[in-house]
Amino acid sequence: MKFTELNLPEFVQQGVNDAGFEKLTPVQMESIPLALQGKDVAAQAQTGTGKTAAFLISLFCKLLSSGKRTSNNPRALVMAPTRELVVQICADAELLGKHTGIKVQPIFGGVDYVKQRQALRDGVDIIVATPGRLIDYFKQRVFSMDRVEALVIDEADRMFDMGFIKDLRYILRKLPPFEQRQTMLFSATLSPQVMELAYEFMDLAERVQIEPEKVTADNITQILYHVSRREKFALLLGLLKRETGVERVMLFVNTKVEAERLDSLLNANEIPSAVLSGDIPQKKRMRILDQFKLGSLTHLVATDVASRGIHVDNVTHVINYDLPQDREDYVHRIGRTARAGAMGRAISLADEETVYQLADIEDYLGKTIPSEMPLDEDFCFNYKRAHPKRKRPPTDKPPAAGQRRRRPRRRRSPGGPKPSGGAK
Repeated sequence: MKFTELNLPEFVQQGVNDAGFEKLTPVQMESIPLALQGKDVAAQAQTGTGKTAAFLISLFCKLLSSGKRTSNNPRALVMAPTRELVVQICADAELLGKHTGIKVQPIFGGVDYVKQRQALRDGVDIIVATPGRLIDYFKQRVFSMDRVEALVIDEADRMFDMGFIKDLRYILRKLPPFEQRQTMLFSATLSPQVMELAYEFMDLAERVQIEPEKVTADNITQILYHVSRREKFALLLGLLKRETGVERVMLFVNTKVEAERLDSLLNANEIPSAVLSGDIPQKKRMRILDQFKLGSLTHLVATDVASRGIHVDNVTHVINYDLPQDREDYVHRIGRTARAGAMGRAISLADEETVYQLADIEDYLGKTIPSEMPLDEDFCFNYKRAHPKRKRPPTDKPPAAGQRRRRPRRRRSPGGPKPSGGAK
């Protein structure tokens, strides 16, 4: 089905043309017609399936048809679990809604608090936000939710995983009743928790569910190598040198300690990389992502929590340096590649510590990941070790020329200074 068959408003269709969209993806084909009819939708959709465009196109159509003007009270609200996802949704909204005149404002922590607050006061049609800061501004009465006509909850399952469900429920209770607004919910899995949320806050939502065999894209080539942990980096280095068509590579690990170690090893071997982990400041995270998107940085090491909401085109390779502990995270990881119909490769390294997750992952996929035996030439054992962190010089080191040695400070006794003389 083509977008031209949906009879979208002219300004929305222009944005669709600018984005280069012609045919609808399966989730778009099932969810957009329902949303255009004003129905609530609860859809199971992985990242990379076109779900963001599905709800943005539906939102723009709804807001254009209502004919109301922009004010400091939003007409639509999009909730997302991570800052990166908020930024990505807003970037897509800027492209798709360029001709509509609809104003979209991101709201999330880690950036200028006063500027975001002023942007809300200046007027906005759609707020795309993480829960925490949005609640902060709401409690200060910077804006009201009384005029919200449509709500989108993106990656609802991650809202539960990341502990945002209490904040999300608070926001839902402040919105107009579900029969007075349209709600769209998207989640990688429609778990009982997610569906309970849908039953409580949605108006007889139409359920859209992708078939299990379509849980991963057909154009992702998946490969598995069994390797000892001691030899894993040697294999990784050899595979990176052997692989062709490498543009951008995402390497996933399970802990931030392992992420820092792998990043140090890659840089020591002249493979420029950077780390995205949970404790990276927001400005630095955005700078790293910009470098990765522009291609000046080709290798990105990430943990699962830090990678939520990262949508970068032309990621040619995803490497599971550690097999994930959660089978759904495997699907989320490899979904970073083969986006928008492109081809991609997902390489997993199963060592003696993470191989126990393999059976659960394959059970979830409904198929066995093809396994290959690494050849001797696949290993690159003569790699450079990571540079150790500099240690402070010992205190007994003689001072440099022209530099005076500091005299140690004399400590006073607990009883205070002793009298210099006088009567005993």
